[in-house]
Amino acid sequence: MKHVLSLLVENHQGVLSRISGLFSGRGYNLESITAGVTTDPGITRITLVSSGNENVLEQIKKQLNKLIDVIKLIDLTEKPSVHREMALIKVHAAPKQRGEIFQVADVFRTRVMDVGMDSIMLEITGSCEKIDDFITIMQNYGITEIARSGLISMEKTKKIKGGR
Repeated sequence: MKHVLSLLVENHQGVLSRISGLFSGRGYNLESITAGVTTDPGITRITLVSSGNENVLEQIKKQLNKLIDVIKLIDLTEKPSVHREMALIKVHAAPKQRGEIFQVADVFRTRVMDVGMDSIMLEITGSCEKIDDFITIMQNYGITEIARSGLISMEKTKKIKGGR
């Protein structure tokens, strides 16, 4: 099972290296890791995607919480959350296929980032499943290059019941 962990950490040199080293040193599977500074320049949000059973997840959380630079750890696996990823996809595009590629891209709400003599670069954001589906369709045209960002996630805000 995939697990999504959100960490708030001190924005210091080497923090990301210590976190990724924790995974490699203990043989844990790290499927995705993304990091970016928050509204406070001294704090970075890191989103980790890992797979394993509940015992492995508990060990990962305990080890992460031991790291001095970790301020807060939230397991988003079972919580109402928003998960997004971005991908840049370069597709072979013969002149006769461009209209068709643009139509498919429009259905998936992608953005055209670059048009070359024989290729088109598209940007897509959304769920991992949406990106996977788009890639599957684009393979029919010949994907020449892909760059994926990794998952970013944030817990949803609690809603007030019976609000005014």
